[in-house]
Amino acid sequence: MTVHPSLQPYADAWTHSIEAISELVLPLSEGEWNRTTPCPGWSVRDVVSHIIGIECEQLGDPRPIHTLPRDLRHVVDEFTRYMEVQVDVRRHHTAPEMTSELEYTIIRRQRQLRNEKRDPATLVRGPLGDQVPLEFALRLRAFDVWTHEQDLRAALGVPGNWDSPGAYVARDILLAGLAKVVAKEAGAPPNSAVVLDVHGELEFMRTVRVDAQGRGTLDKAPSLGPAVTLAMDWQTYVRLAAGRVRPHAVADRVKVEGDVALAQAILTRFAVTP
Repeated sequence: MTVHPSLQPYADAWTHSIEAISELVLPLSEGEWNRTTPCPGWSVRDVVSHIIGIECEQLGDPRPIHTLPRDLRHVVDEFTRYMEVQVDVRRHHTAPEMTSELEYTIIRRQRQLRNEKRDPATLVRGPLGDQVPLEFALRLRAFDVWTHEQDLRAALGVPGNWDSPGAYVARDILLAGLAKVVAKEAGAPPNSAVVLDVHGELEFMRTVRVDAQGRGTLDKAPSLGPAVTLAMDWQTYVRLAAGRVRPHAVADRVKVEGDVALAQAILTRFAVTP
């Protein structure tokens, strides 16, 4: 147990997902490391490289000094350039090199988490090298590792863990961006409501309420007469909200009731992760 119980759920979720990833990739052949994942531009090797790199940064290791090739089409801004460095330096690593570095990194991080004595509000290195609270950083790691676990499972044809501890962390992080999508980006009209109804491994209903000033808030209470209701299964919600699939590709898995134009505007902007 950590000193602060608020950190424990995120540490547990991270541990569950990263150990699942280790089990997934340990038996892979060299060719399987090159399989394409739903994460744009990244192979199985790239996803694991990203995880290793970010966990090393959480340990305080220096970032590699590395110049990226100019022909990486998925590298489009500062965020993707930053993330790509840890990936590109490992692009030619062999399967044994990948699995051994992953295992060593997991051992180091688990030791760090077991010995964690800092207050959850302590500022630590964030995703882009900025300073963020420790609790927020660990929450993001739990989310990121679970999401990439699903990328790897999709690439390798080994589904599972859609209701694991990391799934609940992912649900809350993805939902946190929904009000902005509906009210600001999709332009839902003032004094309206949009309902999201998700079923499957995780089931929940949320309402985004847009006030007279056009500000959106999220709550669990149902809405009478919403402008739009979007119903979909949990896996489809994750893939849309995490930017792993375009709305047209899963149109048959999303049920729309109400204002079709507004629904389309919401779905087009549904991804809340970079």
